[in-house]
Amino acid sequence: MGKTIRLTMSQAALRFLDNQYIEVDGKEIKFVHGVFGIFGHGVVVGLGEALAAGDTSLRFYQAKNEQGAGHAAIGFAKQNNRRQIMAVCSSIGPGALNMVTAAGTATANHIPALFLPSDTFACRQPDPVLQQIEIPADYSNTASDAFRAVSRYWDRVQRPEQLMTAFINAFRVLTDPAETGAVTVSLPQDVQGEAYDYPEEFLAKRVHHIERRIPTKGQIERALAMIKAAKKPLVICGGGVRYSDAGAALEQFCAAGKIPFAETQGGKGTILWDNPYNLSGIGVTGSLGANKLAKEADLIIAAGTRLGDFTTCSKWLFQNPACRILGINAASFDAYKMNGEPVIADAKLTLEALTQALGGYTSSWGGKIQEARDEWKAEVDRLYSEDCPPGADGRPLLSQARVLGELNERLLPKDAVTVSGSGSIPSDMQRVWRTRTPGVYHMEYAFSCMGYEVAAALGVKIACPGKEVVAIIGDGAYTMLHTELLTAVQEGKKIILVVLDNAGFHCIDNLQNSQGITHFGNEWKTRDEKSGLLAGASVQVDYAKNGESWGALGLRARTPEELAAAVKEALASARSVVIDVKVGAKTMTGGYESWWRVGTAQVSKNPDVEKAARAMTEETARARKF
Repeated sequence: MGKTIRLTMSQAALRFLDNQYIEVDGKEIKFVHGVFGIFGHGVVVGLGEALAAGDTSLRFYQAKNEQGAGHAAIGFAKQNNRRQIMAVCSSIGPGALNMVTAAGTATANHIPALFLPSDTFACRQPDPVLQQIEIPADYSNTASDAFRAVSRYWDRVQRPEQLMTAFINAFRVLTDPAETGAVTVSLPQDVQGEAYDYPEEFLAKRVHHIERRIPTKGQIERALAMIKAAKKPLVICGGGVRYSDAGAALEQFCAAGKIPFAETQGGKGTILWDNPYNLSGIGVTGSLGANKLAKEADLIIAAGTRLGDFTTCSKWLFQNPACRILGINAASFDAYKMNGEPVIADAKLTLEALTQALGGYTSSWGGKIQEARDEWKAEVDRLYSEDCPPGADGRPLLSQARVLGELNERLLPKDAVTVSGSGSIPSDMQRVWRTRTPGVYHMEYAFSCMGYEVAAALGVKIACPGKEVVAIIGDGAYTMLHTELLTAVQEGKKIILVVLDNAGFHCIDNLQNSQGITHFGNEWKTRDEKSGLLAGASVQVDYAKNGESWGALGLRARTPEELAAAVKEALASARSVVIDVKVGAKTMTGGYESWWRVGTAQVSKNPDVEKAARAMTEETARARKF
């Protein structure tokens, strides 16, 4: 029997976390960087005591909102291509529940994040304690059970010795490229402080080997047969291409077969915008060229993508009756989607093998690829120079597309990491943003979680301390969750927040209008007493002053010249910056030969709504069924 060391469960947990490493392609990396959290009575004297002791190299970051802490951890892990993570801790009850949204964000995006919510007393003797939820029909059900639906692995440590199997299984999932996402290990507040004689073997350095799953000969032969039978194949570059470091392999594959590719939000920026086969974004938020060619394609090579409805236009985009799906994915669940022929293997190894086997194959696209690229370049150039009419007060406004153009083409360093995650800004950026450095386009869109942006920017800055980190965020998302700006100020981690203020949730207002509904509940207006609706004067907010109240530098812009001056000052600043940019309400980019299925009311007093419902039914009939 080996040696043991007597520790509290919390002390053992931190020692274990501090000794986890991964090995990828021969390189060993320390896996857990630190812990985000907010202390409450359920955690401060347990896990908090262990953190306060300072017996590990793990750094503690004091968050201001538990959801923000989770999003910062996700931003950190995502920017590190899932090769380093953070743990996130909270008290019981509301503190734990605040993290559930972040856990859902991690799981939807396949990003590893370890959530350690505190839980009620395992012994049940002081029950009901402060912040405890009591479910009379199931006393074992606590607030922490809410994580079950959004976690890739969930466990509860009810005795200190259970930590060992719980954490071994937790890291089994966290380090699995196919299964990774949110992992939740619930820690009852009494058990956190209970002692146990832990084997030194459990606490010793542990290396998790991230193995690339090699495609079989049969998989390559089947995939190759599909490719050679196709005249107009099209690749979708998903986030799995990025996480597999398969960018160069995809470039070589497309060049060898003269096959165009389009990008998902997760895959964008893996290959630079000026690659001759890059059609930019695809789907509902895609480019004109990508969507045009996708409709003609007779083979979709879905590489490392979840094939979400924004990518496939709700399964409507691939309109060639002969079109087939080839799914290349480490996750079998995703490889099988849309009746795909699955290649369950590493994207990099699979693309390399296919390139070697292509022989003399070339697609029949010919000059159409460059024509599509030229047409789209001209459209983006137009959007980047678009002027906006003055506001109702006669003062100038910028268009949202123009702001992106100024930032992308002229103002930001080419290696600045740009972060966003909800509203119309991700739609515009997937279409028009031109990435000139790999790995600096950082978008959360699998969950499209409002409030991700500011917290994630902090996580990205911790991951990339030498780069400028710029969150481009709408006023709606900023107001929803911007508290981690204070954490960034506190930590001296400079981030730049460009707040595009169009006075409302106009992304959703656009959707509402597109289905025949008049403006209702999405514009930031005062209540009109006569009608009883939010239809009065627009609410005016000074976001620069709000940023100043957190300790950041506040700047403002309403013209291209003011924006240029503000960005120049922001880049020179040593502290975090909020740039308040006033933009026109309907100045985002439109859809480009795309469609999105939404639940439009089939019966309404509004004839425009019923007309939209009939159109929705007609287009639904054109979509693939599975």
